[in-house]
Formats: sequence, C-alpha cells, structure tokens
Amino acid sequence: MRRRGAPAAYPGEVIGLYGGTFDPAHEGHAHVAETALKRLGASRIWWLVSPQNPLKSRQADQLAARAASARTRAKRWRMRVTTIETLLGSQYTIDTVTALQRRYPGVRFIWIMGADSLADFPRWGRWREIARRVAILIVSRPGVGLAPRLSGPFARQFAPARRRADEAASLTRAAPPVWCFLPARLHAVSSTALRVRRR
Repeated sequence: MRRRGAPAAYPGEVIGLYGGTFDPAHEGHAHVAETALKRLGASRIWWLVSPQNPLKSRQADQLAARAASARTRAKRWRMRVTTIETLLGSQYTIDTVTALQRRYPGVRFIWIMGADSLADFPRWGRWREIARRVAILIVSRPGVGLAPRLSGPFARQFAPARRRADEAASLTRAAPPVWCFLPARLHAVSSTALRVRRR
C-alpha cells in the first residue's frame, strides 16, 4: 500500500520503527539501527525523524536538515528515512504507532530504541499502551547497561514479557507485550557532543 508522502509497506512485512529527533544523526544511531536489522531479521528499518521531541526543551534544528543528516547514516538499502509523523500529525509515539498500524494492516511493526532512551520511556505519553501494541527491541548504548534499568517501571511491569538476547528474532512473531535487550558493540558518539563541536 502506498500513500502520498508515506513509505511503501506490504502485508506480511516486518518493519522496525526507529524514532528520534536525530539532531544530528550520527554513527551511534546507525549502530543501533544496524544491530536491530541484523538481529531481528526485519524486512526494513524506518528512521522516524520527529518534528520535535516533547520531552526536550531545546528546539530541534529544521526537520529537513535532520532528515538529511539521518540519510547520511542510514546507508543500507533496507533502511528508509521518513518524516511521516508530520504527515500523520502525531506528536506522541503512541499516536504514531496507532496510526501506522491502521494505515498498514498486516504489517508487523517493532519499536527500536537505544538503552539511553529506556530511562525516559516511563515519561512517554501512554507508554504502557505502546508496550502492549508493539514489540520493543532495546539496543545497548555506552554507559547505559540494562542492570540499572531492571528496577525501573517498564522492566518491572513487563518482566514476564522479556525475551533473551538470543531470542531477539522471536519479536517478529510474538504478540505484545514482548521485549528484548541486546548487548552490542558500543558506539560512544552522541548528538549533544556533535552539536557542541559544531558550535
């Protein structure tokens, strides 16, 4: 199914959703996306460049510039950078996920995040509903191991739904709630450091 301004997707596909402001995108982001692509066995990864993260007070750079920076990092042909959240008019992840599931019936979506985002996850709007709607894959990031997060609200509430790292590919078939944490090669670059260096 193809809609104007939206990526194409077809029933039976498994697509990873990797959301962020990407201000700017960097090799750490690419590391998370590539790790997810390899370990999930997904058809493709969509980089969802958000108009503005509601949890960040700093105004992000222009959407077009951030999308362009993401395209320089999403080099594999199975990765697609999209600003579809602008088309959908969604501000929160739950709205994006719900809209995409309606727009693409039969497509299996999996939410991807770096472990650094896991700390903020309970602050996301209706985060429990997100976990009940889509499988979640969490990829390790420098200085952010899983152990400190296991005492957090998400890990506690959804502990029975956790899969082992060697079962990551099962997220493409299991009904939510289901999640997995992947230890992976760490990449220390951050968007904050890049902005400081740019200034």
